[in-house]
Amino acid sequence: MSVTIKSKSDIQKLREAGRIAANALVHAGKVMHPGMTTKQLDKSIHDFIVGCGAVPTFLGYGGFPASACISINDEIIHGIPSHKRVIREGDIVSVDVGATFNGFVGDTAYTFAVGDISEEAADLLRVTEASLYAAIDAAKVGARLGDVSHTVEEYCGSRGYGIVREYCGHGIGREMHEDPEVPNYGKPGHGMRLMPGMTFCIEPMINGKGDAVRVLGDGWTVVTRSGSLAAHFEHEIAVTQDGPVILTRP
Repeated sequence: MSVTIKSKSDIQKLREAGRIAANALVHAGKVMHPGMTTKQLDKSIHDFIVGCGAVPTFLGYGGFPASACISINDEIIHGIPSHKRVIREGDIVSVDVGATFNGFVGDTAYTFAVGDISEEAADLLRVTEASLYAAIDAAKVGARLGDVSHTVEEYCGSRGYGIVREYCGHGIGREMHEDPEVPNYGKPGHGMRLMPGMTFCIEPMINGKGDAVRVLGDGWTVVTRSGSLAAHFEHEIAVTQDGPVILTRP
């Protein structure tokens, strides 16, 4: 495993890319409405990122055909935008975006509530997002990577939710996926020791029921095997002597 330690200049460039990605998510939340197709939402996000002078990182990445992953209800991650998929009142919609700017990548995700959602859905969103911030707080110099991972697992698992194990967070820099992998489960006190200048994405992917997932026939979209709802939140962070810093703030 080769973890790249970033300079202060690198981290500033990651912050600039992260801000564009974060603003693209804010934009997505503003334009999203019942009756909109996921393809329309993707085009609006694409145009926003390009309008900021950045490149949509996901477009063409590994063959992915869009600028945003848009996943609805029981879809966890990697949903492919479509002219046929319509966003409806009561849906929860996970939007994952990446923006490459000045050679560095910003990557962030958020699960939006469309209008009035069920209390079940609202609780899943609250818990998943709270687990992200708890995990970020754990990413201190001298801590272990397992401390970060275990925080998500403990926070969500203790509340009866399923933890996605096949997919995880990741290091980030000039490439979207760098070492180390950042799972959403782990043993405290185990794994790599965190050092200043490490940058990675923490991204809880949490199921309403059960850990099991499956990939749809499109080869991309990952759904809960139970058919339960799923939520996905992600921030890109830097480990610093002054504590963890979120790089994907609008």
